[in-house]
Amino acid sequence: MKSAKRWMQKTAAAAAIAAFGVSGSYAQTPSGEPIKVGILHSLSGTMAISETTLKDAMLMLIDEQNKKGGVLGRPLEAVVVDPASDWPLFAEKARELISQNEVAAVFGCWTSVSRKSVLPVFKELNSILFYPVQYEGEESERNVFYTGAAPNQQAIPAVDYLMNEGVERWVLEGTDYVYPRTTNKVLEQYLKDKGVAAEDIIVNYTPFGFSDWQTEVSRIKEFGSAGKKTAVVSTVNGDANVPFYKELANQGVAATDIPVVAFSVGEEELAGIDTAPLVGHLAAWNYFQSVDTPENADFIAKWHAFIGNDERVTNDPMEAHYIGFNMWVKAVEKAGTTDADAVIDALPGIEQANLTGGMSKMLPNHHITKPVLIGEINDEGQFDVVSETEDLVPGDAWSDFLPESKKLTADWVELKCGNYDTEAKKCLGETASN
Repeated sequence: MKSAKRWMQKTAAAAAIAAFGVSGSYAQTPSGEPIKVGILHSLSGTMAISETTLKDAMLMLIDEQNKKGGVLGRPLEAVVVDPASDWPLFAEKARELISQNEVAAVFGCWTSVSRKSVLPVFKELNSILFYPVQYEGEESERNVFYTGAAPNQQAIPAVDYLMNEGVERWVLEGTDYVYPRTTNKVLEQYLKDKGVAAEDIIVNYTPFGFSDWQTEVSRIKEFGSAGKKTAVVSTVNGDANVPFYKELANQGVAATDIPVVAFSVGEEELAGIDTAPLVGHLAAWNYFQSVDTPENADFIAKWHAFIGNDERVTNDPMEAHYIGFNMWVKAVEKAGTTDADAVIDALPGIEQANLTGGMSKMLPNHHITKPVLIGEINDEGQFDVVSETEDLVPGDAWSDFLPESKKLTADWVELKCGNYDTEAKKCLGETASN
């Protein structure tokens, strides 16, 4: 892995190669009735800091696919809506995309509460959602394909890394909604299973958009002054991260004293922060812009060319959309139709090269295989990769560390069930009807 600086030297050459490919290899212009693709990301409100870029990334992917001849010889047409960081509005906008705009699939949501809001709509109308963000697990829906990380592909490896670095006390700091609460439930049990005492774990939640971090950061400092190496595991989401990191710097919380590992802070979020005081703090993802592969160089070059700004960064959820979108294209081509049932059946087993040099695969539980990377913030506002799994890790829908979940499995191919009880030998929820 190399620093992001090297990539800035490569993008011009890669862009020229990409441009040559566009002019030299796209022989057929798509025609006929457009296939509509829904984009369901917040362009306003507290989550716009993270989600706007995902909308732009999807527009780029659709544009690139149209240059390749579209899908089934037909052009793709993006339909963009703004659910405005309003969780009930996500469901309303999802229904609009499916019922009124008749999209073939939807790429969207960030927070788990937004995903939970739209699930009934996708089930009722039998459409497809590609969800690109790390989440808490404990779910496998027939109509959803999870291209972000499950806890075993992010949270658990991050804690293992910090334990190996000697961390003994743990602050689980999160935004007050389902993803942080469920993830921290898994992590708290995992830490206790590893022998961490209850008094060496504190859990705290703040609202979306929280900005007054002085008291919370003071509490973290006090907890970390007990003589044991302490770390913060952060599931703080959205624009609350900016004042959180600023207050850490204000109070002199350096990575050498109390490292913070974040699950929702990537390159896009760091773009709004003076990162100099944050050097050494960590993030756990499945992709970083600084990854040194030809696939990533090509992706960055195309992104900069499309967006018209060489300063715009890439991040993990963008890669998840890249993987999910290309898997959807392959599944539609395989099925020979955009019919939801046919595409849902075609997706398990589909493989797509990721941007770290591996080949991700859609599993029967509707999760994918991904590498796990730990990155340190550097003084360029990027991440230096300090740890990476040797192999791709299969996403686990149900946690092995929660007693009520460890007996459950998800398999939409053979069992046709998202929560099959392996002890009782029965499906606990709805089964696939097709």
